[in-house]
Amino acid sequence: GVPPGLGAPIYAKLDQDIASGLMSINAVKGVEIGNGFEAARITGEQNADEMRMGNDGKPVFLSNNAGGILGGISTGQPIVARFAVKPTSSILTPRKSIDKDGKDVEVMTKGRHDPCVGIRAVPIGEAMVACAIADHYLRHRGQTGKGGE
Repeated sequence: GVPPGLGAPIYAKLDQDIASGLMSINAVKGVEIGNGFEAARITGEQNADEMRMGNDGKPVFLSNNAGGILGGISTGQPIVARFAVKPTSSILTPRKSIDKDGKDVEVMTKGRHDPCVGIRAVPIGEAMVACAIADHYLRHRGQTGKGGE
């Protein structure tokens, strides 16, 4: 998992950098961390991640609604990020557009060069999240001299 303490409360938030990386992927139109948009529909009581002291003397979360990141900083829980991918625009049905002179035209794509972006997007998204986490891990190590334990 991701060690607690990666990220920052402002400007270099871990969730900010994960979202930025995922949004940089072609066809991605939305990103959520943890409960994401669902958090806006439920109460604070339902969404809050409660804690208790573990048997080893370390704090333990009782849920992971925040997706492993609170206040821009990793909690030590699993990072949960989801992203939405739009359908491809090169569909085989005629579509209205305009030509170089601004006149109405009908365009029809011939051939399918990108029939399903979603299949390729999953490993790319996973790699992008890994890059964001690795960047924060290296920053943490450089600033503290600690390996992120």
